[in-house]
Amino acid sequence: MIVVMEQGATAKQISDVITRIEADGYKAHLSQGKERTIIGLVGDSPTPKREQNYSVMPGVDKAVRITEPYKLANRSFQPDGTKVPLNGSMMGGNKILVIAGPCAVESREQIIETACAVKEAGATALRGGAYKPRTSPYSFQGFGEDALKWMAEAREITGLPIVTEVMDHNLVPLICEYADVLQIGARNMQNFTLLNAVGESQHTVLLKRGMSSTVQDLLMAAEYILQHGNTRVMLCERGIRTFETETRNTSDINAIPALKKLTHLPVVFDPSHATGKWEYVEPLALAGIAAGADGLIVEVHMEPDKAVSDGRQSLKPDGFKQMMERVRRVAEAVGRDA
Repeated sequence: MIVVMEQGATAKQISDVITRIEADGYKAHLSQGKERTIIGLVGDSPTPKREQNYSVMPGVDKAVRITEPYKLANRSFQPDGTKVPLNGSMMGGNKILVIAGPCAVESREQIIETACAVKEAGATALRGGAYKPRTSPYSFQGFGEDALKWMAEAREITGLPIVTEVMDHNLVPLICEYADVLQIGARNMQNFTLLNAVGESQHTVLLKRGMSSTVQDLLMAAEYILQHGNTRVMLCERGIRTFETETRNTSDINAIPALKKLTHLPVVFDPSHATGKWEYVEPLALAGIAAGADGLIVEVHMEPDKAVSDGRQSLKPDGFKQMMERVRRVAEAVGRDA
């Protein structure tokens, strides 16, 4: 249930509602928009949730029951939409933000050179894997903290914030020292211990949809992070596993407008993992923007044929620059900036 306060509700009236919620045995989650304050009731309690108990309180406009299992991620909780700060812009605002970089950080020189190239083309943030979850235990697993240090140096040179994957809850404090955004990969979307840890960190999170997960599964995973009061969460649609074998995954373009309707959290689209082939990345990126995505995350490598992972789906800098030019045109066509 959510309690919608009247416009102009006083701080005391809001405090009184929170006190009542907590006295009833629930957690109170506060969302303050430009015009309205909304307070969510979360958790279980022997005290039944009765709308009339709250709707009669001073300063309350109405109390509304939310039937979906995801309460804090629900669009009703923040009708205006959540905007997540990223490099001086807002993911979820009018501008399309683009995160770009290699699948894996392979060397200091590689990540700095790539950072400079994507920055010149208009990227908002730098992605790169320091710790790599791989299907095979014999595949390259990443350079760990050394890679984080190289990315931090690339940030100093370019000003691009760092987006990197965290695989284990024990690594959250270390990665928070270096990264601006903690990425939860598709394989870890339902690693609940990890979700709780990144929620507690209060760090910005990019949560990727699991390859066999539903939209509701994704929103429930986000709920784990949000329950810790961490509202800086971005959702990522990266393709799902189907019977189709021509591409690495199947792009669920439907999920983008569906998520924009169901949740207030910004939505990022990953055309690289969705297709697995670089030649499809640009057209899928454009389709994602047209469908309503707030941003993109794209793999870029200086020499994809020499990449230690995911070279087949990586754009070269020239290809990324061309994609960015076309992204701007599509963004303009749908009333947005890029």
